[in-house]
Amino acid sequence: MSEDNPPSTTGSSNKSWLANMLHTFKGEPKNKEELSDLISDAQQRDLIDPQTKEMIEGVMGVSDMKVRDIMIPRAQMVTIDIEQSVDEFLPLMLESAHSRFPVISEDKDHIEGILLAKDLLAYAFNDDKTFSLRNTMREAIIVPESKRVDVLLKEFRMQRYHMAIVVDEYGGVSGLVTIEDILELIVGEIEDEFDDDVNENDHIRPLNKSTYSVKALTPVDDFNAFFETNFNEEESDTIGGVVLRAFGHMPDTGEKVQIDNIHFEVTNSDKRRLLQLKVFLPDLENSD
Repeated sequence: MSEDNPPSTTGSSNKSWLANMLHTFKGEPKNKEELSDLISDAQQRDLIDPQTKEMIEGVMGVSDMKVRDIMIPRAQMVTIDIEQSVDEFLPLMLESAHSRFPVISEDKDHIEGILLAKDLLAYAFNDDKTFSLRNTMREAIIVPESKRVDVLLKEFRMQRYHMAIVVDEYGGVSGLVTIEDILELIVGEIEDEFDDDVNENDHIRPLNKSTYSVKALTPVDDFNAFFETNFNEEESDTIGGVVLRAFGHMPDTGEKVQIDNIHFEVTNSDKRRLLQLKVFLPDLENSD
């Protein structure tokens, strides 16, 4: 069932703009490493800007990822119990500011469907309509942890749904994934006009079980407390300062550095300062 209007599409030409760009260079890349070098060279020659380079690299990275790598873990899922009334679950919806909610019975292993917040509007100003959660929720889409992210993105677009429930090899629910989670891997963090108000003090936000989006102005002591690290609080006040010292220069968006066992990627910066970082915990990444 379609839960939203289909995305607009444009006609495709025989050669994409990326293919045209590659043909401006001598020879063609034989592997991903050579392609990455080619894209970096294109940026240095001002054929593409840093944001375009980051998007291309994001597309390349997505093709190597599985759903388990980007899913929102089960423990962080915001769910609604099928027996709850509107008065009971509405405060939860407002507090989380999400647009889609898994509906469960018994526990999170029993997903009954998906409730879209916009579907409540039909009842908000019509006293003659009786709300029924069972009749209002949409069908839940189930995908395995091992599914490729690029394949799922294609299914999201073709089948016009925006959320899928992720299950492990035994059929237990291990998390959920949205189309926004995938798009953020390609274009960077997506924020709407309300995000600054909702997340004003939220300096550290999990993207999945081993990846976090962290504001560069996060105090070092807060970062240490959250990740159980021991970065020197006297050398830098913020985690952005720690990362900047490690680079030794003002990095561009997309540049990466490893400090101890933590990997950092610059996801937003300007000419004077770092703004947003992506933090990878490699020990957790390799624990599956």
